[in-house]
Amino acid sequence: AVAVIFLIFGFKTSKINNNEKMNILAIFDNSSGLKIGDNVKVSGIDVGKIIDLKLNNQTYESQVKMSVDKELNLAEDSIARIKSISLLGGNYIEIVPGNSDIILKPNETIYDTSGSVSFSDLLSKMIFSNR
Repeated sequence: AVAVIFLIFGFKTSKINNNEKMNILAIFDNSSGLKIGDNVKVSGIDVGKIIDLKLNNQTYESQVKMSVDKELNLAEDSIARIKSISLLGGNYIEIVPGNSDIILKPNETIYDTSGSVSFSDLLSKMIFSNR
């Protein structure tokens, strides 16, 4: 009986949480280091999760699907950036809210994006730029 009660409570809670979320997309040239379940943040606060990663077979760009809080009301000119948690790895998406009066609707796309910077690329630039 207790297990059934927990099951019902969990089901109702998941329905409530799904109603408070919406899916948005972001198009990146390179989304290396991201994985499903990584956080989406605004001003350092967790506001969602990455729920899908796909490759567009025509443009060879990475399409990242995120589930974020509906109450965010992100403007269409918002920016999505891939950021590193630390030098040892782990990434998340940081969304910088825009100023437009037009608000993103569910399943709309953020096109203004920047991918992650590879630590090894930075290191090699530093080494070879001193020559």
